[in-house]
Amino acid sequence: MAEPLRIAVVGHTNTGKTSLLRTLTRDPRFGEVADQPGTTRHVEGARLSIAQGGTLEWFDTPGMEDSIALLEYAEQLDAPGERLDGPARIRRFLDSPEAHGRFEQEARVLAKLLDCDAALYVIDARDPVLAKHRDELALLAACGRPLLPVLNFVNAPAHRAAAWREAMARLGLHAVLEFDTIAPPLDGEQQLYARLAILLDSHAAVLQGLARQLAQDRQARHDTALRLAAELLVDVAALRLSSANDEAALAATAAQLRDRVREREQACVTALLALYNFRPDDYRAQDLPLAGERFGMDLFHPQALKHMGVQVGMGAAAGAMAGAAVDLLSAGLSLGTGMLIGAAAGGLWQGVERYGRRLAGKLRGYRELSVDDAVLRLLALRARQLIGGLERRGHAAREPMRLDAASDDAWRKGPLPAPLKEARGRPEWSALAQGHEDDERRKQCVAALARVLSHESANENASESSANTQ
Repeated sequence: MAEPLRIAVVGHTNTGKTSLLRTLTRDPRFGEVADQPGTTRHVEGARLSIAQGGTLEWFDTPGMEDSIALLEYAEQLDAPGERLDGPARIRRFLDSPEAHGRFEQEARVLAKLLDCDAALYVIDARDPVLAKHRDELALLAACGRPLLPVLNFVNAPAHRAAAWREAMARLGLHAVLEFDTIAPPLDGEQQLYARLAILLDSHAAVLQGLARQLAQDRQARHDTALRLAAELLVDVAALRLSSANDEAALAATAAQLRDRVREREQACVTALLALYNFRPDDYRAQDLPLAGERFGMDLFHPQALKHMGVQVGMGAAAGAMAGAAVDLLSAGLSLGTGMLIGAAAGGLWQGVERYGRRLAGKLRGYRELSVDDAVLRLLALRARQLIGGLERRGHAAREPMRLDAASDDAWRKGPLPAPLKEARGRPEWSALAQGHEDDERRKQCVAALARVLSHESANENASESSANTQ
């Protein structure tokens, strides 16, 4: 069995080393993250297995705090006329008394780096380039292992990424990666492993295999997320509840309709958080802000609709009936109402199956309530923006998620996609109602709706990539 590839994550204190590993391992529980410096005091490890074979081991190391004094001390250990290479000088320091005393934390870092194949040097791009950073790099470079500088917090408004790139180039480090651990680029991991493959030619096959596996995993998560959103929309579009035709009964049924839809949306949110490996208790619905408002703003509140640019119809805004549409019996049906009435008069209920039964209820004085189109639009917008936010969120993020409004005019103003129109006339498709049928046609409509969502997401990602390259 091949030896694992071992990579240390090194750097100054409080630059985001543990945060980087949380994001790379997709594990929000890895290590400890805090704002105060020196949170990591010991070396911690994580292992990634590659489907095609091979293993990558990551090691989180303590922050280096006193590199200027350490470099001076290491130079004092040189005997007159002695000429040692970098690793030999570092090993001499590790054998000295100070490596177990004053410089114990730095000694842990250097010892681990000597034991690894390469290192990521994590930089807080908001910090100025100081002498202590240059001395850190001198000590780390002396270990004789390839170093890949990683610029963290490059999404901060006052970052100094350009100054750091210049400083790295002056030290001979020209392969520099920008990787914000709070909001990493969608292809950030692939870029990281591609850079490492250049630095570690003998391990290139393993690193390239890992990059391919990560890309496949990301696409699979994306496809699953879109399917979850499509299932939500079909369930809600198909939902119909019967009610007696009096004001109290209609209000009670509308309340029941709203509750079922709210619970269904929350189930979708929980499933998406789990899919992207965020803990269910990391966020409550009301803790997901959306462009200054609460993501958890009530789904049926007119302000939630207006805030997302969805035109509010009378059904969505009207008091006890908010969000409900009444008696949309013929919407999305392949059989016309006139045909149904004729079939009812002729006693041909079996020929029109479920449509005849529904019309019979109407003729007996019952009404049907379904979700207003405006609420369907809001559900789609919220689901799509949550998926986009999760895909761009690092597992080290601790602040509430900020979701920017995407260019979703198709969902705000355009016609509803054909699969949703068909679901309108298929109440048996809704998992929120009794007698739910997950037939082949329903599966086809869910898949078609997921493709609609995927097409829109692809357009947004292309626009984002174009903007980043301009």
